[in-house]
Amino acid sequence: MNKYISFNDENESPDYVRISLAAAMTLGFIGGRFYRDAKLYTVNLLLTYKDGCIGKCAYCGLSYNRGNADTWIDKSFIRVDWPIVHMDHVLERLKTDISRHVERVCISMVTNRRARRDTLIIVENLRRKMDMISGLITPTIIDKKWLYKLNEAGADKVGIAIDAATKELFEKHRGLGVGGPHKWEKYWNTVADALDVFGRYNVGVHLIVGLGETEDEMVRAIQMAYDMGALTHLFSFFPEDGSPLEKHPQPPIGTYRRIQLARYLINKGLTEYPKMKFDEKGRIIDFGVDKVILDKVVESGLPFMTSGCSGRTMENACNRPYANCTPYQAYIGELRNYPFRPEKSDIEIIRKQLCNYEIIRVSNL
Repeated sequence: MNKYISFNDENESPDYVRISLAAAMTLGFIGGRFYRDAKLYTVNLLLTYKDGCIGKCAYCGLSYNRGNADTWIDKSFIRVDWPIVHMDHVLERLKTDISRHVERVCISMVTNRRARRDTLIIVENLRRKMDMISGLITPTIIDKKWLYKLNEAGADKVGIAIDAATKELFEKHRGLGVGGPHKWEKYWNTVADALDVFGRYNVGVHLIVGLGETEDEMVRAIQMAYDMGALTHLFSFFPEDGSPLEKHPQPPIGTYRRIQLARYLINKGLTEYPKMKFDEKGRIIDFGVDKVILDKVVESGLPFMTSGCSGRTMENACNRPYANCTPYQAYIGELRNYPFRPEKSDIEIIRKQLCNYEIIRVSNL
C-alpha cells in the first residue's frame, strides 16, 4: 500500500488535500506515464471534507446530488479518482527534481463554509515553495474582502467556474433547477471584484461547452468575459456516472473546435463577437478574421491546446492532460484539449473537424 495516499474521509483540509491523478503521477505518489509523453505543468489540489460540497451542480462528480457515491471520498472529479495526500508531502515534493518542470499550483475550493479559512492557510503554505499560485474560487461563499486576503496570502491568479454560457442554463444546472445555492449574478459580480483585486487578465472564467447552449451563446459569454478583462478557459462536457447529466452527450467535436478557435481569436484581440456570423442553428460560419490570418492561427495549433492559467514560461501551464476525453478518443484524434502543441498530423485532423457540422453526438466513446 502507498504510504502517502489515503482514502480516509476523516483526513480533512487544511492538513490534507485531494490531488488529481495527473498531479499524483507528476509528484511521484503513484506510477504511470501520459499518452504521447505529455507532462503536467500545474499541480491541481482540491480541498477535502467529510461532509463534502453542498453544491448540487447537475454535471459535477462532486455534486451532493450524485447518486452512486456513498461518501465524499467515493466521488470522482473529472472522471478520475482524487486521492487524499497530506499537505506536508505535497510541499516536500514541489521544487524537487521530480517536479522541476511544474510552474504553478492551483488550489480548488468546494462549497463548504470551512473552505474560506482553509484556502488561505494552504495558499500561505504553498507560497513557501511556489511563487505562482492560482485559486479556483467559489463565489457563493466569499466576498471582495476575502479576495484581498487571498491575494495577500500569495495567490496571483484566480479562476471562477461559471461553466454555463447563459443565465437560463446556469439556473437549470447549478441554481434553482437542481436546488443548488449558486446564483448567476453573484458569479459574474465576483469576476468584476476579482479583476479589481488581481488585475486584468489575471482572472479566468471557466466555461463548459455542451450544457445545452448554442455556439452563438457560448461565444457571447466568451466576449462578455473578455470585455470585462477576464480570459476564458474552456472545458468540453463529459458525463459523470451517477450525476443527473450522466446520459447527456458530449458536444460534437466540430462544435468544440470552432468554439476553441473563437475563444483564442477573441482573447488575442483578433476578432470580436459582433464581427462573427452564425447560421440558423447558431453555429459559427465566419470568424470575422482575414482568411490568411485565420489559416496561420489554425496552423499554429495554439487554439486547440488546453486553456488555463499561464506559468513562468508557458501560456498554457494548466494543461490538465486528457481530462476532457477518453484514451480512445485521444487515440482517434478527438483529443478535446491538447496538453502539448499539436503536431502537423494533428492539425490535418483539426482542420477537418472545424468543418464538421454534425448536430448531435450519439456516443461518448
